[in-house]
Order: sequence, then structure tokens, then C-alpha cells
Amino acid sequence: MAEASDTEGILRQNLIDAGCNSEIVQQCMELARGQRTKEMKQILTRYRRTLLDTVHAEQKKIDCLDYLFYKMEKDEHPKGRRR
Repeated sequence: MAEASDTEGILRQNLIDAGCNSEIVQQCMELARGQRTKEMKQILTRYRRTLLDTVHAEQKKIDCLDYLFYKMEKDEHPKGRRR
């Protein structure tokens, strides 16, 4: 765990916690040391977009399952035959 005053350690841990792979962590650490914030933001923006695409793909799978459950429930209890 990084100390609160260890800015580099905090950055590294945050990148790891965000799921960044070692390549992204290394690139960002080098860019941070060189105070190349704009380039680091570009890398992190691309990574964020990848994460968001994954979330959307997984949400679509959940929606498909929810629809399947809905259909199964509807087939078990057709209109007019509810218990």
C-alpha cells in the first residue's frame, strides 16, 4: 500500500486497481515522470473506452438472459391461466 505522500506509488496503485495491464502502468508511470499528462490522458481514455465497451457487451448478455426469464415466466403462466 502506498503512503499518502508517495505520489508515484499512489498513481501506480490506482492504475493497478483500475485493471490496467503492466504495459499501460509502465507507460503511464514514464509519462507521469516526464509530466506528459496529455499523453497519459490519451492512453487512459482509450483504456476507459475499452472498459466501457466491455460493460456494454456484458449488459447486452444480461438483457438477453432477462428476456429469456421473461419469456419462460410468460410461457409458464399464459394469459388467463394465472394461478
